[in-house]
Amino acid sequence: MATQLSLGIYEKALPYNISWSERLDLAHSAGFDFVEMSVDESDERLARLAWSPRECAELRDAIVATGVPITTMCLSGHRKFALGSADPGIRARAFDVMRRAIDLAIGVNIRIIQLAGYYVYYEPHTPDSRARYRDGLAQGLEWASNAGVMLALENVDGNDVDSITRAMEFVNEFNSPWFQIYPDIGNLGEHGLDVRAELERGRGHIVGIHVKDTRPGEPRRVPFGQGSVPFVEAFQKLTAMNFAGPVMLEMWNDDSPNAVQVVRDAREWVMARMREGGLLRNT
Repeated sequence: MATQLSLGIYEKALPYNISWSERLDLAHSAGFDFVEMSVDESDERLARLAWSPRECAELRDAIVATGVPITTMCLSGHRKFALGSADPGIRARAFDVMRRAIDLAIGVNIRIIQLAGYYVYYEPHTPDSRARYRDGLAQGLEWASNAGVMLALENVDGNDVDSITRAMEFVNEFNSPWFQIYPDIGNLGEHGLDVRAELERGRGHIVGIHVKDTRPGEPRRVPFGQGSVPFVEAFQKLTAMNFAGPVMLEMWNDDSPNAVQVVRDAREWVMARMREGGLLRNT
């Protein structure tokens, strides 16, 4: 049955040098229901992992004042500090990033932390990269379970967890309600995978959807409608699966002066495809 889903926008789609209150207000003005926070590999965003209780409270106050929650976190800082690294020092830092991200989620009421499926990113793979990555996920899951925070694995543009099929290997092994998947249908399309078949393999374990357009070899910054992702087919499949979780538009507007209009137009375009796929009511 079609329903009204929660539609969110990625923090990086909005201006950078503004306050959280302003950012949440802009998201609201563009028609979005929530914002996804980025904790990437930049020093500025990694510094959020050291926020004080007062800083967390200030963001909670902004959320209350604007009525726009920060429902999810995109934790891509593990690209710099890889869970699968062969360097014990880097792995120790990766574990620290994981633990602090869970603490931050608790502090600002984030429900889902999306983890990127890169075993390593800036160093060569070894035969043990996946095993080390798996052990890092397992430790993170222990912390997240104790905190009541959901961890969800994203299929990425690289060659590690490049599909829902591979993400489900970890979900099935851990067999925990606190470890699920947060697929990126753009990355599925960029790899040329059968999006319908891949979504089916995640049935019952999809806690959110990243939406972006891509082309083969271009996993980012492809304007909606100019790529090759089969959005209507993906949304038809999600409708058939009775998906009712959050849908997040992943965009990078690089502090563009017309960022709000860009995301407003993108929202309308995506909603039209969702209606075609039966995932939204025709309202």
